[in-house]
Amino acid sequence: MTKIIKKAYKELFEKVLSGKKKFDLRLDDMEIEEGDILVLKEIDSERNFTGREIEKQITFVVRTKDLDYWSEEEKNKKGFVVMSLE
Repeated sequence: MTKIIKKAYKELFEKVLSGKKKFDLRLDDMEIEEGDILVLKEIDSERNFTGREIEKQITFVVRTKDLDYWSEEEKNKKGFVVMSLE
């Protein structure tokens, strides 16, 4: 298990804290695995740390480059949408 530390703007941080936002979308610039802990550190609109942070366990990871359901043309034209499910 690894702790992954990332910044989160106040409005998104609040949604995670309240339980409404149950996903996170990031560039795949680190080796995140299921079971790791995501540490979100809140930042304000000027990107300054507020001192608040929360930890969430990562329960599922999907890497979009690994998805071959669509052609490169479709992916470039339409992009992706991320949905939170209950």
